[in-house]
Amino acid sequence: MVGFLLQRAGQAFVTIFGVATLIFFVQRLTGDPTYLLVPETATQADIEALRHALGFDRPLIVQYLGFLADLARFDLGQSVVQRVPVIDIIASRLPYTLMLAGGALTVACGIGIPIGILLALFRDSAAAKAAAGFVLAAQSMPTFWSGILLILLFAVTLGWLPPSSTGGFSHLIMPSIALGLLSMATFARITRAALIEEFTRDYVRTARARGVGPVRILLRHVAKNAAIPIITVAALEISNLLAGAVIVETVFAWPGLGQVTVQAILARDFLVVQGVVMLGALVTIGLNLLSDFLYSVVDPRIALGGGR
Repeated sequence: MVGFLLQRAGQAFVTIFGVATLIFFVQRLTGDPTYLLVPETATQADIEALRHALGFDRPLIVQYLGFLADLARFDLGQSVVQRVPVIDIIASRLPYTLMLAGGALTVACGIGIPIGILLALFRDSAAAKAAAGFVLAAQSMPTFWSGILLILLFAVTLGWLPPSSTGGFSHLIMPSIALGLLSMATFARITRAALIEEFTRDYVRTARARGVGPVRILLRHVAKNAAIPIITVAALEISNLLAGAVIVETVFAWPGLGQVTVQAILARDFLVVQGVVMLGALVTIGLNLLSDFLYSVVDPRIALGGGR
């Protein structure tokens, strides 16, 4: 256990360092944000004074080392546009993004896994064929397009749901569906493939020969063995949901991290973008670590060190 944790901690450190370095230098290639912060009547002297105040006149390597030093102290810096700490901006928007990701994950798992079971157990039925068509359509439709269609149908045409912004539970329904549809298709396909593979195992044939029904085989034997790929996909899909929230939050004017990231990119607010990307890296690393632990819980034959 200790060796496993040390190994993963080292991998996490290298990954975070790589992400921090990459985002720092890529951001600097987009141009100098000083010109966006000064009025049109500003003189060159005014521009230089602001650049010096923000520290953008220092050599790039000096800025990079300062960035790493601040990061080691968990200091994400101050927004160059809003002039408030980046950690405060993230803290004010993060609950909305977590709420949206939670709703989307509920849609993805609550619809995708049952459809995957249906496709595996009743492959030749009319319901399974209709479900397969639905999964294909959900997988093929871009997130922004499904969001627009939902707004046109349920907000504009039917008037059942509010078109955008936040408020009650009704404001969360359409963004969660739009964000969760693509992940729903992924869960359905992985669940179907995992169950079909398990149903070909010798222990399933033995259980059937003894007269055990398919539902009992699924619940008592197959489900746990088929859970490993589903756990893997879940860890990846949660990260994808946080990334896909950028588009959905823009379409539905949802005030989460995705919306503030788009605004920061357009304004070249380096530190806000860096903070959001670093948070995403930490979440992804944490989810992968959690999935490793869940492997050993679901299947004791899997060791934390990677053996079996």
